[in-house]
Amino acid sequence: MARLLTTMVLFAIPFARAGVAPTGLHEDVIFTAYSRLAGNAERMRRLLSPLTAWRMQRQLQKAHERLSEQAIDLAHERFTLYVPKKVPPAAGYALLVFVSPWEDAREAQQWVSVLDRTGTIFVSAQRSGNDMDVLNRREPLALLAAYNVLQRYRVDPKRVYVGGFSGGSKVALRLALAYPDVFRGVLLEAGSEPVGTPAIPLPPAALLHRFQESVRVVYLTGDRDYYHQREDAGNRDSLRRWCVTSMSSVQAPWLGHELADAAGFSRALDKLSEPAHPDADKLAGCRAANEQSLQSQLRQVRAQMGAGNREEARKLLEQVDTTYGGLAGPQVVTLMERLDQGH
Repeated sequence: MARLLTTMVLFAIPFARAGVAPTGLHEDVIFTAYSRLAGNAERMRRLLSPLTAWRMQRQLQKAHERLSEQAIDLAHERFTLYVPKKVPPAAGYALLVFVSPWEDAREAQQWVSVLDRTGTIFVSAQRSGNDMDVLNRREPLALLAAYNVLQRYRVDPKRVYVGGFSGGSKVALRLALAYPDVFRGVLLEAGSEPVGTPAIPLPPAALLHRFQESVRVVYLTGDRDYYHQREDAGNRDSLRRWCVTSMSSVQAPWLGHELADAAGFSRALDKLSEPAHPDADKLAGCRAANEQSLQSQLRQVRAQMGAGNREEARKLLEQVDTTYGGLAGPQVVTLMERLDQGH
């Protein structure tokens, strides 16, 4: 391991410029490719509630400014990458994009044996810890890491995962919800919180439906980490409300709020590889119930508007936006525009 670490600098520049695809553990890797999915406009659409995105766009318009294409300049960023040395399966490697709570990506060093066994590439951005901006740094860095690895290695699209530890786990959950077309599983290690909140708004309906159908959620928490076990329970309850049922839990024995050892991480990766399996009839019924509830609340907003109670209508509309997020789609924006125009 030490030998790999001492040689990693030699790989950083050739990896970026020549498209070399080395194996082993490498730090200070430079990526160069940008993806539209990581762009500012697409992240606003997927990761923010409709009213939040609408207000940001209005602020830009008032300032006569345009949204830049990307939030990240990859020339100034470095990534930690581990690629198993053995030949990947016929379908390709698995990929785990990991959001660390720290400035470095120390996870790769203690999980190498598991990554080798499962044929999993590990990638994590540096300087992406809990004190960094989530929307404009941690999330686009993770998305660009995934995109660059997918460009350079043969990866099985059914085994592309995002994960994190503690605060990084909550970022991973936001990304998994908003990008189910990229990630087929999410590893929540000792950190989660309810979805359908200002912190983790729901994405547009088509993306949420895809998440419900195709993404597996795996919790990995120490059996003595009681606080985060309670967090996990709250997150599971909220996911069930939003029709997500493909969930698995792994408890790491004798651990508090600590990074899982190789054994716990191995069991979690095995769970991630299991496909999502929602019951079609139950899923349809759950979606219908949520849509009925949403339309009922929107009718209440319209009733308050019709009665001239604009402030009460505005308050209700803000609640709809917070709870239903992208499921409310353009409806909440249209109604808010009418309120602002005095209708």
